Amino acid sequence: MKDAAQSRSGIPTTAGAPEPAASAESKPFPIIGIGASAGGLDALEQFLEQVPDRSGMAFVIVQHLDPTHKGIMAELLQRSTAMSVVQVEDCATVNPDCVYVIPPNKDMSILQGVLHLLEPAAPRGLRLPIDYFLRSLAEDRREHSIGVILSGMGSDGTLGLRAIKETAGAAFVQDPLTAKFDSMPRSAIDAGLADIVAAPGALAGKITAYLKGVLNIPSAERPAEDRARGTLEKILVLIRARSGHDYSLYKRNTIVRRIERRMGLHQIDSMATYVRYLQENPSELDLLFKELLIGVTRFFRDPAMWEALEQSAVQALLQRRGTDPAPLRAWVPGCSTGEEAFSLAILLKETAGRLNPEAPFTLKLFATDLDRDAIDKARQGLFPENIAADVSPERLSRFFTKEDHGYRVCKEIREMVVFAPQDIIRDPPFTRLDLVSCRNLLIYLTAEVQKKLMPLFHYSLNPGGILMLGSAETVGSTHDLFLPLNGKLRIFQRTDTAPGSVPVQFPASFSAPSNAGNAKRGAAKAPESLQSAADQLVLQQYAPPSALTNDRGDILYIRGRTGKYLEPAAGKANWNIFAMAREGLRYELDAAFQKALRMEKGEAVTVVGSGSTDQGRAQGVNIRVERLETEGPLQGLVMILFNDVEASAVPPGAETSHQDQTRSVRFRELEMELERVRHEARGTHEEMQTAQEELRSTNEELQSANEELQSTNEELTTSHEEMQSLNEELQTVNAEMQAKVDELSRVGNDMKNLLDSTDIATLFLDNDLNVRRYTALTKKIIKLIPGDVGRPLSDLASELNYPELADDAREVLRSLAACEKPIPTRDDRWFTVRIMPYRTLDDRIDGVVITFTDITVAKTLEAQLRERQSVLEQHVADHAGNPPRKPKQPKP
Repeated sequence: MKDAAQSRSGIPTTAGAPEPAASAESKPFPIIGIGASAGGLDALEQFLEQVPDRSGMAFVIVQHLDPTHKGIMAELLQRSTAMSVVQVEDCATVNPDCVYVIPPNKDMSILQGVLHLLEPAAPRGLRLPIDYFLRSLAEDRREHSIGVILSGMGSDGTLGLRAIKETAGAAFVQDPLTAKFDSMPRSAIDAGLADIVAAPGALAGKITAYLKGVLNIPSAERPAEDRARGTLEKILVLIRARSGHDYSLYKRNTIVRRIERRMGLHQIDSMATYVRYLQENPSELDLLFKELLIGVTRFFRDPAMWEALEQSAVQALLQRRGTDPAPLRAWVPGCSTGEEAFSLAILLKETAGRLNPEAPFTLKLFATDLDRDAIDKARQGLFPENIAADVSPERLSRFFTKEDHGYRVCKEIREMVVFAPQDIIRDPPFTRLDLVSCRNLLIYLTAEVQKKLMPLFHYSLNPGGILMLGSAETVGSTHDLFLPLNGKLRIFQRTDTAPGSVPVQFPASFSAPSNAGNAKRGAAKAPESLQSAADQLVLQQYAPPSALTNDRGDILYIRGRTGKYLEPAAGKANWNIFAMAREGLRYELDAAFQKALRMEKGEAVTVVGSGSTDQGRAQGVNIRVERLETEGPLQGLVMILFNDVEASAVPPGAETSHQDQTRSVRFRELEMELERVRHEARGTHEEMQTAQEELRSTNEELQSANEELQSTNEELTTSHEEMQSLNEELQTVNAEMQAKVDELSRVGNDMKNLLDSTDIATLFLDNDLNVRRYTALTKKIIKLIPGDVGRPLSDLASELNYPELADDAREVLRSLAACEKPIPTRDDRWFTVRIMPYRTLDDRIDGVVITFTDITVAKTLEAQLRERQSVLEQHVADHAGNPPRKPKQPKP
């Protein structure tokens, strides 16, 4: 409890006072943000019941509430904890050992320990109040922030937990098996953000244990033996042996904070002990490796930067390219799960469409990261529904497809982005790039590595290429390599030449040391013109004739003399290679071409010994067909090479026998038959091509219909989201109402037992003197059955000799004065009938209450006493000689 006492010593006593708030900031106490939705009331009660009264923690609860309904969540939760539970008011200062509940129809954020309420910006049904608060909590409390996600529908809270994890905070999630609605907890778990998964009642203890491990021993107070023994280096060695990645070039403070967080989760107070724990539990090495992979990303993060990028860089870049058919090349190192890469692709696609809608736009964007799991997730292109907070509705409808569990990036954008695992420190870079986006990666690397990466980026970019860095990153001492286009937002342009004083140092895994490399390049540069001339001579004299075609056989480029193999077909110009192939080559060329297209790895197909004629001599031809798989403009095209081979020719003038002539005739017949078969095969092939074209046309029509269905589906999805949000609000209201109903049921039971125990018949009438309610004893006086509720009093049969009952009840309603009379019954019973106005809690008259108190015994005793009194008076009169008096009759 030492830490709790220390944290409370700096707690402000007056809400909103700046001096106490500053004191609280000097000794920060943990603030736990809790997100819940449908089914969250039970989970919150179970959680708060297990929190110690003097824990030193503050709890801020954010729920999806009906904006038109008065919030009673604070009243319901107060029954589960001894801590003070209040509904937040604007500018309320957070104190430890208190619970704060968001009011309906408000968004909430926190700044320097003060809660601020804002009007919701998003329309009802699309609000994400949990994400909104948890993000502000992460920015305000940094490593002291803790997020908890409990039962609820949707994915609200996932992005907020991601922000908390980015600042080295902790994320606790309810076990989906214990949640009434598991969508919110499962979304956080599937995103890989949960540090602890447990039932609500166990989460409180887990948080307390975590805080004892993390906050009790600050980094500056780590045992000296941790530093003396080089325990941090030992941990890095274990990670490298397990994953193959070296973290020694990353900033030590960042690594130490992440290690301390894992130690806190396991309640380990010494790095030396943690080293032993890593050796005994290899799975913890995998979790620590994941912990060090800081995924700071979301769609269109820092909107001002993206707007400036489009205006100051992208438009100029696309205008310089003009009608260049080559694809625009970009690289996003450290892409995490792909949000930044897809954001860049969407921006480039939008800008290109606005500048030149008619021109085709091709983009090849390389997105790389160290985390293979993140790369696999990015390739799927599936993101939770709460990305709607960062992506505009126009972009969502154009570039995303709504699915059951979120939004998937459309196929057009996905095909522009190539995801691959890469270690930027160890692996080779991409080259001939037009744009590099390396945001929020350099801040985790040492200054020495940053200095080496800047020349590498300069080398990778084309002249005039764009470099984007994070808000806390700069080009450092290499400012002569890049020209700032927007220095505030870290957008730079590559200069034309690099000074020789800044050599490019490539990763050691694929390049020799830079000095040796520079010397070799200097020696090889002199004979550049001679080498080029020699290459040109070899290509002209010795390279075989060749043709470059697309996958349909249309010729795009011809090199060398191909007249012996190809000739224009008669009629309309046709540059298809199958139409131009000479007799004797068409069948073999067609077969080899189709076979090459079917090869999975682009293997070459060679046809040996195809026959052709050249000046009366038999000439063999080898045809080599290969589909090109290299990246660049040639990818997907087909290269066809022609090579002559020696073949024996028939000597001119040689005599032939009759048998040879017969054989020659037979050969010609077979050749004609073969030609006929080939002609039929060609016809069949043409019919297949026609059928394929018809199928393509049908496919386009189906795609058009599919787009219309997708549009309808998007509208239905939007309606579904709104209904889901309303359902969550109704679930919350229903839980509150159910609690009230239970309470009213208990009060009703108490009242029933109270009325039964008094043994007084009671009848409740409304303002029209219709029966509203009655007790069981009333049925012995007035003939009542359950169906009589709502019937007028005058319609009911009664045992009372009291015809004025209805009139007296109306007089009580008029005068508001109670009326009480003794009334006999037909069977000689007596009752005191008391009529009083029915007053509500807000002092409103809503009928009358009639009570019937049985006084038969009292009346019987009274009659007996009067009779005895009469006897005694008669006896006295007889003795005195006076005539007896008649006994007085009791008044009715």
